[in-house]
Amino acid sequence: MSTTLAATLLSRSRIVSSTALSPRSLSKLPVRRQYSVRTTPSTTLPKSLKPATHGQPTHKSHPHLLKANELTPGITKDEYMQRRKKLMDGLSDDNAVVVCLAGTVKYASGASDFWYLTGFNEPESALILEKTPSTPTGHKSTLFLRPKNPRQELWDGTRTGVDAAPSFLGVDQVLPITEFPAYLQSVLAKDASGDVYTSGPQQDSSSGKYKSKRRTWSNIFKSAGGGGAAPTTYDGVMSEVYAQRPRSVKPLAPVVLEMRSVKSEAEQRVMKLAGQLSGDAHAKTMRFTGPGRSEADLAAHFEYICALGGAERPAYVPVVASGSNALMIHYTANNQVMEEGEMVLMDAGCELHGYASDITRTWPVSGTFTSPQKDLYTAVLNTLKICTELCTAENQVSLFDVHRQSVETLRAELRQIGFGSESAFGLTLGDMDRLYPHFVSHAIGVDLHESGDMRAKKLEDGMVVTIEPGVYVPPDPMFPKAFHNMGIRLEDDILVKRDHAVRLTANAPLEIADVEGTCQGLLGVGPY
Repeated sequence: MSTTLAATLLSRSRIVSSTALSPRSLSKLPVRRQYSVRTTPSTTLPKSLKPATHGQPTHKSHPHLLKANELTPGITKDEYMQRRKKLMDGLSDDNAVVVCLAGTVKYASGASDFWYLTGFNEPESALILEKTPSTPTGHKSTLFLRPKNPRQELWDGTRTGVDAAPSFLGVDQVLPITEFPAYLQSVLAKDASGDVYTSGPQQDSSSGKYKSKRRTWSNIFKSAGGGGAAPTTYDGVMSEVYAQRPRSVKPLAPVVLEMRSVKSEAEQRVMKLAGQLSGDAHAKTMRFTGPGRSEADLAAHFEYICALGGAERPAYVPVVASGSNALMIHYTANNQVMEEGEMVLMDAGCELHGYASDITRTWPVSGTFTSPQKDLYTAVLNTLKICTELCTAENQVSLFDVHRQSVETLRAELRQIGFGSESAFGLTLGDMDRLYPHFVSHAIGVDLHESGDMRAKKLEDGMVVTIEPGVYVPPDPMFPKAFHNMGIRLEDDILVKRDHAVRLTANAPLEIADVEGTCQGLLGVGPY
């Protein structure tokens, strides 16, 4: 800064200061609000002073999120303990050991099975369950976590620590994560014949030996203070297990997924809340839509509404596909400007309290469907309704059965509006593969896609699945020109009950009148 400029600024500051001290200028200053002094003691602790004693929300620190008996929102500590007991009771080997590892990144979802069994969301953690048939619970649970470290917590946030964790989580024993490899080795040395179920790396299919295919598992101890030796020790323990008894090492995921496939009453309530929040965001985004807005505007608006409602994060990258972009099933560029006369397909959901929601709706950018759009939409809507009705335990159907029904129904619906009329072969199954190339459903819960052998399994009371038929019409002369470049998909999250299906996402407008009314602002739904 030059001397002249500095002198000028200093001079101006003196002028302002001199003026501010004059009685005349003082009378023009805004009057500051006078705050009263509390004369009686407050009965509530100020939010800024609510103690964060654990590495995740508790009822004491976050009473707006958790009830007194809940470990995570909506799920009690007792339920997590029962999950571990159910897992161990279901293993036939009396010497079975379960090794379950958490994730290594704080700012993302941890390993789903670990979270499902513990309700603990701090990274760099591990769980060992040992069968103990002679004890009341039938097993012993040992959790390994990062110990308290005031200096590190200054940067990364509070840690629960070894002392507070046993009663907080309902586990038998808690040790520092650095002791995990040695403890695991001692457990496995007790009985060399027991099965070991692990969520860590599996056997290399080509060599038959242990191979750390995911570096995250090997590095889980390094950042926890174990130095360079801990990862080698862990790899060494697992390599030894694979070398000595390769047939006894089994993947944990299929066993836990079987448990996760049927949701408890508490899980159903949480998933209903997640579905309601995402459904509300879909409705508000419909009202927000208009020609000239971009697909990115809609994606941001949806995520904003979900965040306002308490969602931790989006369940996945949203698909907002206008016009012919909807022909791409997993279109996520979301960078086109929407135009009058187009439809927009939005596949978006949120994650709430650890559970995902997954909804797809398609609506007119201008607020009113054209006649061809309405006809094609009705075909997909009728398919969705029929498939949803199938999703009961009494019907004894699998997702394969539901998919076959979706193809048959959609094929019949498309024939009614002219598809196949210009071909000597009609609307063939090959044509359907082009128009409807994806599966109709997937299981959903802690993960967006809960895999396993769900497609062949008969639906049971308490399962939650998506139903998502769609049609994507390319500009091909073999299909009616009026429908060219239209893509429509409709998706709900369905709770399977004994004799009926429950739409967890029912507040996302679905019927044509409701969609148009919402878009036009006729049903009392605003954009915010």
